[in-house]
Amino acid sequence: MSASLPQSLSRTTRITSLPAGAGLAVGLLFLRVSSSALLLAVHGLPKLHDIAGELARIEDPFGFGPHFSLLVAIAAEVFCPPFLMLGLFTRMACLPVLAVLVVAMGVVHRGWSLAEGQFGWLLLICFISIALCGPGKISLDAWLEVRHGKTQG
Repeated sequence: MSASLPQSLSRTTRITSLPAGAGLAVGLLFLRVSSSALLLAVHGLPKLHDIAGELARIEDPFGFGPHFSLLVAIAAEVFCPPFLMLGLFTRMACLPVLAVLVVAMGVVHRGWSLAEGQFGWLLLICFISIALCGPGKISLDAWLEVRHGKTQG
């Protein structure tokens, strides 16, 4: 057995090798886009398509009324995801999403088992990760930072 790697393995290694930092940038892009798309598709767009039904169903944990609660949910679940997908004002766009998720998981659905709330918990984990890590290099925030020399997200 020779000390060198077989030609096919060596070729595979070269193909999958990425420049330093590229894996992190692609990973953050994937996390931002996939998490935001799920939030928008599963929670946001259904609220827009059936506002009357949502007003009848939505929880009002703090007594502000269903209209206010739905407005906050729509802002977080419909208007913030496109900003997050683009990586524009990323950390700021995470705040309403995180607020709605914390209220949903910690107040409204606190009696749910881990299995019942697993989607909400996973979204919370994803958006906390995005808020902590920032948008990454493949984002409009990064482009603006390079172009204008200041941090946007």
